[in-house]
Amino acid sequence: MSGSADRISLGTPKLKAVVKAEGAELTSLKDGEGRELLWQAEAAWPRHSPVLFPIVGKVKDDTLRIGEASFPMGQHGFARDSRFTLVEHDATGCRFLLQDSEATRAIYPFAFRFEVAYALHGATLAVTYGVTNAGEGTLPFSVGAHPAFRWPLPGSAGKLAHRIEFEQEEAGPFFRLNDKGLIDQTPHALPTHGRTLGLREDLFRPSAMILLNPASRRLQYGAPGAPGLEVAWQGFGQLGLWMKPGADFLCIEPWAGHADIDGYDVDLWSKPGIEMLEAGETRRFTWRVSVTG
Repeated sequence: MSGSADRISLGTPKLKAVVKAEGAELTSLKDGEGRELLWQAEAAWPRHSPVLFPIVGKVKDDTLRIGEASFPMGQHGFARDSRFTLVEHDATGCRFLLQDSEATRAIYPFAFRFEVAYALHGATLAVTYGVTNAGEGTLPFSVGAHPAFRWPLPGSAGKLAHRIEFEQEEAGPFFRLNDKGLIDQTPHALPTHGRTLGLREDLFRPSAMILLNPASRRLQYGAPGAPGLEVAWQGFGQLGLWMKPGADFLCIEPWAGHADIDGYDVDLWSKPGIEMLEAGETRRFTWRVSVTG
């Protein structure tokens, strides 16, 4: 382990990671040969792997409705732009904490503890989100991952050689975001062949591809005959795939929750996909990325 409380470096002989306290965000992931696997927050999209909490995606009019009250809430919530406290760290792991404050309660009136833990094991990075209800009533929330992996991956062929191989055959459908950033209710057929989704930029020109109920809990990403990545997740019920056409990254995003569905006029308590925690309860969500091949 090296670094400061602002930026922590972790490593094994097969994988190295850097995490920053701002947003508890993963900023670098390098394989055993020192090749960068993560998008480096270039101008096309100035983030690496933001942590999404207490919402995923957008809410209607960027306004969180809770009963008769309304609160401003930007896309993906406030955690990605909040400074976390470093709780512990060693050579291969670290844990960060964000707690409710006067500032968070002004826009999200709930008591919570939100922990983000990183752990390296050989060629695998495990990321665990722990949400604890620190209040007396029910805690409604969503949480999600948003890692942007390089596309093409280093040492691989060009973009069009890359594909996603799902764990299970995915019958679909998938959904798009509309110009308001909300999920359009129109279903689209998933263009898979068996378990394989061939990747090309035009798949993402309208918006992200959103699977609201994927059968898979893991997938392989990369080009045949070259090192690739396996991404696996537990606790997350939805999956987003996104890239910005013209940029060299692909986001593989396990979510517990999603953007508001356009046409659903509901408050947070009735929002589709919302998670609920009773007082004192903790729920954990984990995603892993492993270098394969």
